[in-house]
Amino acid sequence: MGITLQQFKQVQARLGGSRRAAAPLVSATVIAGSRTHQILLGLDPSLRGTGFGVIRLAKPFPQTLAQGTISCPAAWAHTRCLAQIVRGVREVLQQHRPTVCVVEGLFFAQNLKTALVMGEARGAALAAVAEAGLEIYELAPRRVKQEIVGYGAAQKLAVARMVQRMLHLAEAPEPDAADALALALAHAQDNGRLSFNAPKRI
Repeated sequence: MGITLQQFKQVQARLGGSRRAAAPLVSATVIAGSRTHQILLGLDPSLRGTGFGVIRLAKPFPQTLAQGTISCPAAWAHTRCLAQIVRGVREVLQQHRPTVCVVEGLFFAQNLKTALVMGEARGAALAAVAEAGLEIYELAPRRVKQEIVGYGAAQKLAVARMVQRMLHLAEAPEPDAADALALALAHAQDNGRLSFNAPKRI
């Protein structure tokens, strides 16, 4: 059945009037992190050696503000170590004023005693950070290695060397500090691009 020219124009007008612009499949709001952080603190808690690293986002590469290890001798009692961790983290926070903290995610330890001790150290560090009002995120160790080295089972030395390269450091950081800097770098990279697997906030 045929239609007149006038009927064709009426159909064409109706179709044209209802046409909408194509919408993006993914909204920009899914990008990880609703707030832009410039100074990031990475923490790798351990009773005898809690690594920390503070970076400032900058171009062409991030600037290292501080790095190191909060060390506790083997002869110290657990409670003394926990107090030292709290003091050390507070000092870093006061000196550099980060607005976000990234901590290594929990791992499954075969030794229950080791897991409890690690939990105590982690709790002490996180309490100091939470007291300062920072946003806190955790990243799994494998994910950090994947982000930094490109291989989830990379060795500590490979992580340290890549951190040195990314931050243009004169020498590779100590292992605990390198892990902490890697956490901060991995979080910065996650927040700099579209992410469907946003870091877990705690």
